[in-house]
Amino acid sequence: MSKLKQTQDYEKTASFKFFRWISGEKDPYIGTIEMQEQSEHQVEDDTITERMWEKQMIIDEIYDVDHNRILTKFHKLYKIAAVLFCVALTFFLLLTVSYLPRTGNAANPDNNEVAQRYIESGLQETGAVNIVSGMILTYRAFDTFGETNVLFIATVCVMILLMVDEKTLEERSEARLNSGRIKDDIILQMTAKFLVPFILIFGIYVILNGQNSPGGGFSGGAILGAGLILYANAFGIKPTQRFFNEKVYRIAKVSALCMYGCIGLYYYTMGANHLADHIPNGIPGHILSGGIILPIDICVGLEVACTMYAFYALFKRGGL
Repeated sequence: MSKLKQTQDYEKTASFKFFRWISGEKDPYIGTIEMQEQSEHQVEDDTITERMWEKQMIIDEIYDVDHNRILTKFHKLYKIAAVLFCVALTFFLLLTVSYLPRTGNAANPDNNEVAQRYIESGLQETGAVNIVSGMILTYRAFDTFGETNVLFIATVCVMILLMVDEKTLEERSEARLNSGRIKDDIILQMTAKFLVPFILIFGIYVILNGQNSPGGGFSGGAILGAGLILYANAFGIKPTQRFFNEKVYRIAKVSALCMYGCIGLYYYTMGANHLADHIPNGIPGHILSGGIILPIDICVGLEVACTMYAFYALFKRGGL
């Protein structure tokens, strides 16, 4: 027959404590280990200086060009390879030039075939009264597409280097307002109100009528960009953002480049070597003429206008 224990004696036994721990009624570690919040460890200034000196010593030992044999050999090989590459490139360029026809020779293709083809067959093949637009947007549309890509890449590079966040822009604007450097120019604003609509309309006219008269995408885009810059300079960037903000800029610029690429790809595939491209040239002299010239002019004009305004806005305040 087992012996009964009093409650106080039983609570002192190991079995009682074990079963309480199993049931989760009591944590045996509470009150037995340190649970209070620790203070932040402070490192002495001498220790920090010593660690920084050791780190700098390691960096100097790894990247020391004068004493690092691997880096020294690499720089020597790099210089030798650069010289050999330049010599080889110069040799192949001179070899290519040696096979070119002599300058001014009457039998050269550029003196007879190319110019004669543009003048005699340009109107019939392109539908453009303006020979220059017919040449650069049909015969040499691939070159013009490369120039348009150059504008796009240049704008992207400037945005990467100069664009800042909205918070920084607001701080800059407030600082300039507080310093009194921004003042409304009534003469400039009244002049801009009168001229900007005419400038924009004239830019659109130059773009749409590029196949019939001097002008086109590059000229009309420059006029549109000048109009946007004049408006932004007179009234500020924020009022301009009400109709031409960063979102509109990205849609216009990317859509124009992609549309030009799709049109050019179709034309290069279907229209090369006198194959039918299924794009009617229209009646020469009419606004809907020139085949692919009109849509390409619109794309180029948007690219040029967006590039000009983006450069102005980014260099002025770091944002569109």
